Amino acid sequence: MAEAACTAGDRLLLKPTRDKRRDHRAQPDRRASTVPRGKRPDEPSAVTRVAEPPVKARELRRREGILPAERLPLILEVAPNEDYALIDSGNGEKLEQYGPYRIVRPEGQAIWQRALPLWEWNSVDAVFTGDTDEEGLGRWRFPRTPLGETWPMKHDGIDYLGRFTSFRHVGVFPEQASHWDHMAGLIERAGRPVKVLNLFGYTGLASLVAARSGAEVTHVDASKKAIGWARENQEMAGLGSKPIRWICEDAMKFAERQERRGNGYDIILFDPPAYGRGPKGEVWQLFEDLPALADICRAILTPKPLAVVLTAYSIRSSFFAIHALMRDTFAGMGGTVESGELIIREKSAGRALSTSLFARWVA
Repeated sequence: MAEAACTAGDRLLLKPTRDKRRDHRAQPDRRASTVPRGKRPDEPSAVTRVAEPPVKARELRRREGILPAERLPLILEVAPNEDYALIDSGNGEKLEQYGPYRIVRPEGQAIWQRALPLWEWNSVDAVFTGDTDEEGLGRWRFPRTPLGETWPMKHDGIDYLGRFTSFRHVGVFPEQASHWDHMAGLIERAGRPVKVLNLFGYTGLASLVAARSGAEVTHVDASKKAIGWARENQEMAGLGSKPIRWICEDAMKFAERQERRGNGYDIILFDPPAYGRGPKGEVWQLFEDLPALADICRAILTPKPLAVVLTAYSIRSSFFAIHALMRDTFAGMGGTVESGELIIREKSAGRALSTSLFARWVA
């Protein structure tokens, strides 16, 4: 049920979709179900609709048992490499290198002054301009040669497509590479089949890393467009034969159904938005809804789980808040909760640009 690639008319100024909110501002909700209408009768469906009774609000009770060990603060750093580099940052913007292209985008965390001269910032291939609010449309300006909506990229040997979206994003979030490497190591060292659930999966890089490492992957995202992009990336990466199940659905509803059906996963990744609203009035509030989703994630782990990774792009909190939540949620499970921030190391002056908070339970 993946959506086909955007047509030429969609390029550069894109219609707002339920794109993943990756900044510190509200974006459209990606939990809400977006099963496409008018699907051809012969088109395979990623979601099987089953009539089930309405789900009551989850009653949360504090878990009994000893809290997991803790390791904090843990700073996971992404250094410049041939696939990606943060060249410079400052004055509310960041200068990045994605493969052969240099890109300038807004970055609210970069409150310091630029280290490189102005000509370096002007010698770029794409600049995000216009309305930079996450609920509005922005435009890309191409100072050199006009570029299409997509361009070929790599991550650790995995081919995928970078994308110029109207929400300033480019289809990949390089700071997540630390989590991807950690997950790949867990899968490769497990010595057994591993099932991975990737909630709010966006364009699928984490799913592709997991599948390449040998896992069976379930990828869930409420955006039909993002599912289409992810499946396109799978084919481009040459991983079409790998077992990835693409689900276009509300992440909370999917997780609740997995619990009712007794399905389990060894690794769960979830990166929910701070706020969102779906087409049927569904509302997601991070601080109100996150405890229930974290509790469900614990409930759908296999008897011998490996890890649960939570990432939060929200500046209203500190990592101590989600660290305490994860320790409480996994009380009695043993293991360790590691929490801190994801950062990208700058190439020009060596400064660290913080991108998000995280807390992960490791068995």
